[in-house]
Amino acid sequence: MQKRLLNHINFPKDLRQLNPNELPQLAKELREFIIDIVATKEGHLGASLGVVELTLALHYVFNTPKDQLIWDVGHQAYGHKILTGRREIFHTNRQKGGISGFPNREESEYDAFGVGHSSTSISAALGMAIASQLKGEDKQHIAVIGDASIASGMAFEGLNHAGVTNANLLVILNDNAIGIDPSVGALKQYLTNVKKGKEKQDNIFEALNFDYSGPIDGHNLTVLISELERLKSVKGPKFLHVITTKGKGLKQAEDDQVKYHAPGKFDSVTGDILPKKEEILPPKFQDVFGHTIVELAKTNKNIVGITPAMPTGSSLKYMMEQIPDRAFDVGIAEQHAVTLSAGMVTQGLTVFCNIYSTFLQRAYDQVIHDVALQNLPVIFCLDRAGLVGEDGATHHGVFDIAYLRCIPNLVICAPRNEIELRNIMYTAQLGLAHPIAIRYPRGRGTIIDWMQPFSEIKIGQGIQLKKGKSLAVLSVGAIASNVEEAISKCEVSDTISHYDMRFVKPLDENLLHTIFKTYAEIVTIEDGVISGGFGSAVLEFAALNSYSVSIKTLGIPDIFMEHASVKQQHQSVGIDVENLTMLFSSIALRLK
Repeated sequence: MQKRLLNHINFPKDLRQLNPNELPQLAKELREFIIDIVATKEGHLGASLGVVELTLALHYVFNTPKDQLIWDVGHQAYGHKILTGRREIFHTNRQKGGISGFPNREESEYDAFGVGHSSTSISAALGMAIASQLKGEDKQHIAVIGDASIASGMAFEGLNHAGVTNANLLVILNDNAIGIDPSVGALKQYLTNVKKGKEKQDNIFEALNFDYSGPIDGHNLTVLISELERLKSVKGPKFLHVITTKGKGLKQAEDDQVKYHAPGKFDSVTGDILPKKEEILPPKFQDVFGHTIVELAKTNKNIVGITPAMPTGSSLKYMMEQIPDRAFDVGIAEQHAVTLSAGMVTQGLTVFCNIYSTFLQRAYDQVIHDVALQNLPVIFCLDRAGLVGEDGATHHGVFDIAYLRCIPNLVICAPRNEIELRNIMYTAQLGLAHPIAIRYPRGRGTIIDWMQPFSEIKIGQGIQLKKGKSLAVLSVGAIASNVEEAISKCEVSDTISHYDMRFVKPLDENLLHTIFKTYAEIVTIEDGVISGGFGSAVLEFAALNSYSVSIKTLGIPDIFMEHASVKQQHQSVGIDVENLTMLFSSIALRLK
């Protein structure tokens, strides 16, 4: 029986003891290991399967961790983690207390740079290469970037700078024609032509002063190792174009690369995604957005939808399928998405710019300079607002309230459920005097029968959901469901009022005056950071109006929240149902 090689590979130094003809077997074992773990523990699958041979070749040829290897985004780094001391704990991937789903500098010296957002690898690796030069160190610096990520503006900024240096930088383009969704844009077409040998234009990377080689087969270990060995001795910035297949080695993952990017639980033998229990569930918030914008666009010809590379994750795909001439995937280009939206609005269009909360951070100047400063009523729909679970610190949408609240002209709304999301989208497309950010969480809502007739929401107006005598609980967004359940479990619930403030900006000051004059204590709850967030806005209001009512603010403390389930994350900061029930009960009993 053939011995299993992977069991004896704890670090890359062990890998380098193998004969090159043993590496194909190790590649097979590594794929099987990734498939077996992800099948039951879930996570990102297709990207890591596609770079198994490239991962082995890189660690075989280069002297990691001295030579610094940067993975762009990190979806494809599972094989890297397994080969660098984390095989025995890989089953804890993305779980509370376990290893991160992305490269993390605190986790391993082999993770040279922390990544979770795309297109950072070239800049980071160039920074390291220049630092090594200045220090007189002899190191290799390798950035592995995908064809979707390299189309981003930041990647081109890094290429542009690197091309006028003599830094020891190797950029490897992992070209599989897909990010999470299929790659888009003129650069994608250029790379397709290069692969087919049909490109008539000058090589774009050579024009940027890179020593270009490829394209080569990213699944041929002999070719990969030979070319990487050659490139080690080439001075200055180098560019290697590698062709891979996302999901390589699992037929279903190769055939449906979008679904198998992160497929959930599946049968590790057959590859089939495990069927979920047949039950009627509330919709995902993203699908409420996706179906609602189609419904609105069919009656309002001025509506346009824009997303930066997330048509499936944001569910703009429904509009792209049904009204393709008014729905745009602009690629991994958040800054462009925001300013493109602003340009369209100047011409009278009604633009829904659908972008993950964590990714809007990448376009902050554009929100201020191109939208808010000119008071252009772009409608930002911020998906994945709040805590997002297993993706962890790089993906939480917990900063948006704080970083948007300080911007003049910008309205901030956090609908508490699916019907409220529909209604604020309906209200926004009727015409607003200002831009608006509508934030909603990842995952499912709470209402089965959500597709109700539209009704207009008055901007800046909150509502009372439950009346009580002495304690007022103020919430914004979908965290209201935790609050409602917690109050219902309190024995003294008759003393507790619950208000859905709906808008963080403008605050409903009339309602706040009533609340501060009526209740002995106030608790604010949000699924964003406390510093600068909704609770801070209420505290500012109280100080400005000289109210002395006791106010307790709940939310995300001044830390980066690590990966765990959303429920576990809520528990860790005390905004889950059980902790809220205890808090409300103790305050209410004291006030009774």
